[in-house]
This record gives sequence, structure tokens and C-alpha cells, in this order.
Amino acid sequence: MIDDPGDDTLAEAGFRHVPDAEGGRAARRWWDANADEYLAEHGDFLGEADLLWCPEGLRESRARLLGDVAGAHVLEVGAGAAQGTRWLTAAGARAVATDVSHGMLAAGAGAAAAGGRVPLVQADARALPFADGTFDVAFTAFGALPFVPDAHRVHAEVARVLRPGGRWVFSVTHPVRWAFPDDPGPAGLTATRSYFDRRPYVEQAADGRVLYAEYHRTLGDHVADVVGAGFVLDRLVEPEWPDGHDRVWGGWGPVRGALLPGTAILVTHLPGR
Repeated sequence: MIDDPGDDTLAEAGFRHVPDAEGGRAARRWWDANADEYLAEHGDFLGEADLLWCPEGLRESRARLLGDVAGAHVLEVGAGAAQGTRWLTAAGARAVATDVSHGMLAAGAGAAAAGGRVPLVQADARALPFADGTFDVAFTAFGALPFVPDAHRVHAEVARVLRPGGRWVFSVTHPVRWAFPDDPGPAGLTATRSYFDRRPYVEQAADGRVLYAEYHRTLGDHVADVVGAGFVLDRLVEPEWPDGHDRVWGGWGPVRGALLPGTAILVTHLPGR
């Protein structure tokens, strides 16, 4: 639910600096308000019990980036409606879904009949309510990391709740995309911004309140964040656009997908056993 009263009509959008606290708070409000619309638009592609890594259509059933999950304790961060957690549970994992948005988790609870009930926990990814060393695997598919100004705190929290040797896998918008307009057609093929401009994309109401904020990090920033949290980078996966895949999702689509990477998936682990 929206916890700020007032008119949420979009008045301004663009790349600008905003106070970190305002940008971080905006994520919960935005996803609460837009959960139903988002799932109505993308739910058929996401599935009700499936783990989709990216708009390119790469699914965990084929990619196996999490390894053997049977019997493993698995944490999904920024789970949305918990489709991935339901898929993992069906695959034999002991999985838990967390998300900052009550609206998204409520949608997940409503879909439980399709894939079975799973534990749903409302939590900020920067302050996970779990004891140290609770999980064997953690992952997020476009969750949490793009919507906070301090992603290093997410990585640090995941490192804390993982056991030694634990795996952390996350997908994000490929950083190179930030240099190009968010347009799935030919207009999205010409770079118009500096790749090194780290100002977030921000939408604001007429009274200046931040309605939505999404943060850019270069590939080097992502690597520095995971290494700084104690992880070892095992793989960087850049899914190619598949032949015959014609779905357009925001700036993703076959025109840009044929020429530019749209998603980066980092596969990491903690040193240990």
C-alpha cells in the first residue's frame, strides 16, 4: 500500500540525483501500487511456479545456475510474487521468498494454489531477518538491487545469511544498456548517455516526492560490490536473444536483443567448504 498520501501523478522523469533515503523508500511504495498491473502484463511469461532469469527467456530449468537445489535451504531476495520460490520448492529445495513489497507478496499468496504454499517474508533486502549462516543458496532475478542506492548492503546481508561455500546468483539490467534510450526499437540502438553517468532514473510527483527510482551501476561496480562483500565471482552470463522470441518487455525486444546485451547474471560463491 502507498504510505504517503497525495497525488501520485507523474510530473517529471529523468536522470537526477535524489536523497538516498527517498530513493530507497520509493521501491516499496511503487511495487505495492503497481503489483497487480505488473503481474497482469507479465504474469503469463513469468509463470506461476517458474524461475525466469530475464526477459530473454532464460529459465533455471535449463540454465542450472543455482546448482543442485534438492534439499538445500534457498533464499529468494526481491521475490516479487514468489514464482521462483514455488518452482524451487517443487524441485525439492527448502525455499523462502522475501520482498519489500506487501503488494507483491500478497499476489504470491494468492497464487499459492497453483504451485503450493511457500514461506513469504516481507523484508528489506538490506536488513534480512535471518540468522547468520542460515542458507546454502541465495538468488534474485531483477529484484532489490536495481531499486536501492546502496546495493553493497544487499550483498553484505546475503553474505551474512549464507553458509561458507554458499552460492549467490543475481540478474540485473546489463549495465551497457544505460548508455542507450530505453526503447526496444531502432531508436534504442544509438548511445545518448555516458555509461559512467551513475545518476539514477527517477520519476517524481508534482510536489517533488520520488515515485520511482532505479539505480545504474557499471559492470565494474557490480564486481567491486560482490568482491567487497567477500564473494568470489565464478561466471558472468550474458544471455543472447533467442531466435523466434518476439516478446517486448520495456526496452527488451528482438531488435535491440540482436545487437546489444540486455541482461547480466553474476554467479558467485562464498569461500569455504
